[in-house]
Amino acid sequence: MSQTAASAQEPVFIEVGEGDGRRRIAVRARAGRGPGLFWLGGFKSDMQGTKAIALDAWAAEHGRASVRFDYSGHGESSGDFAGGTIGRWLEESVAVFSEFCSGPQVLIGSSMGGWMALLLAREIARRGNGGASLAGLVLIAPAPDFTEELMWKNFSPEIRAEIETKGVWLRPSDYGDGSPYPITRALIEEGRNHLLLGGKIDVGCPVRILQGAQDPDVPWKHAFALVHRLPAEDVVLTMIQDGDHRLSRPQDIARIIAAVAEIG
Repeated sequence: MSQTAASAQEPVFIEVGEGDGRRRIAVRARAGRGPGLFWLGGFKSDMQGTKAIALDAWAAEHGRASVRFDYSGHGESSGDFAGGTIGRWLEESVAVFSEFCSGPQVLIGSSMGGWMALLLAREIARRGNGGASLAGLVLIAPAPDFTEELMWKNFSPEIRAEIETKGVWLRPSDYGDGSPYPITRALIEEGRNHLLLGGKIDVGCPVRILQGAQDPDVPWKHAFALVHRLPAEDVVLTMIQDGDHRLSRPQDIARIIAAVAEIG
């Protein structure tokens, strides 16, 4: 299947949450053999991005199952981006995984999606998910704990004060249409409930990490900090010397697909 055909697939929607907190989450699920591919996008990204489309097209060509979705406040899902938190988006990730996945799955997480993949792996181990299991994780410029380590700790006293007093700071952006986007006090404070880098992270499956050495958003040292928290066995970090944060060039896509194929 071509990437154009993959991007044209219509979404289905599921409801997540209760009462006033209900969200309508857009999902694109493709049937096929396992291990299935489960895409977890980044902060302010959606499932129609270059990497997500390329992986879905590869899955279709190889008869593999594939699931991708938009967090609330992203893409085609309902909700306000400013109302989002790590816990809220994790709840949606768990709901989509539980409803659409069976058999072994490869979780593929980009940037914030890398954090989500690690949190989702922990939830799967904790609660089980019917017949679904983990074949492995492929993490692209993973950003676990980014709200604390890459945002809050690097913010100036003035920015911190604005977030604490006004509840939000509009952060300039070099991505999308270039419009600034809100960093809320709720995002920062709720994110502290999900921090991982302070202890061992045992996901119980192979992990492949791809990191650009020229990434201005998630420094390569952050990937090293993550590796040190993962088990020693079957964890491979690939450093792409000229790679940026997006890792969306054809050669980057080829490396990502190779990592997915290596797992199974």
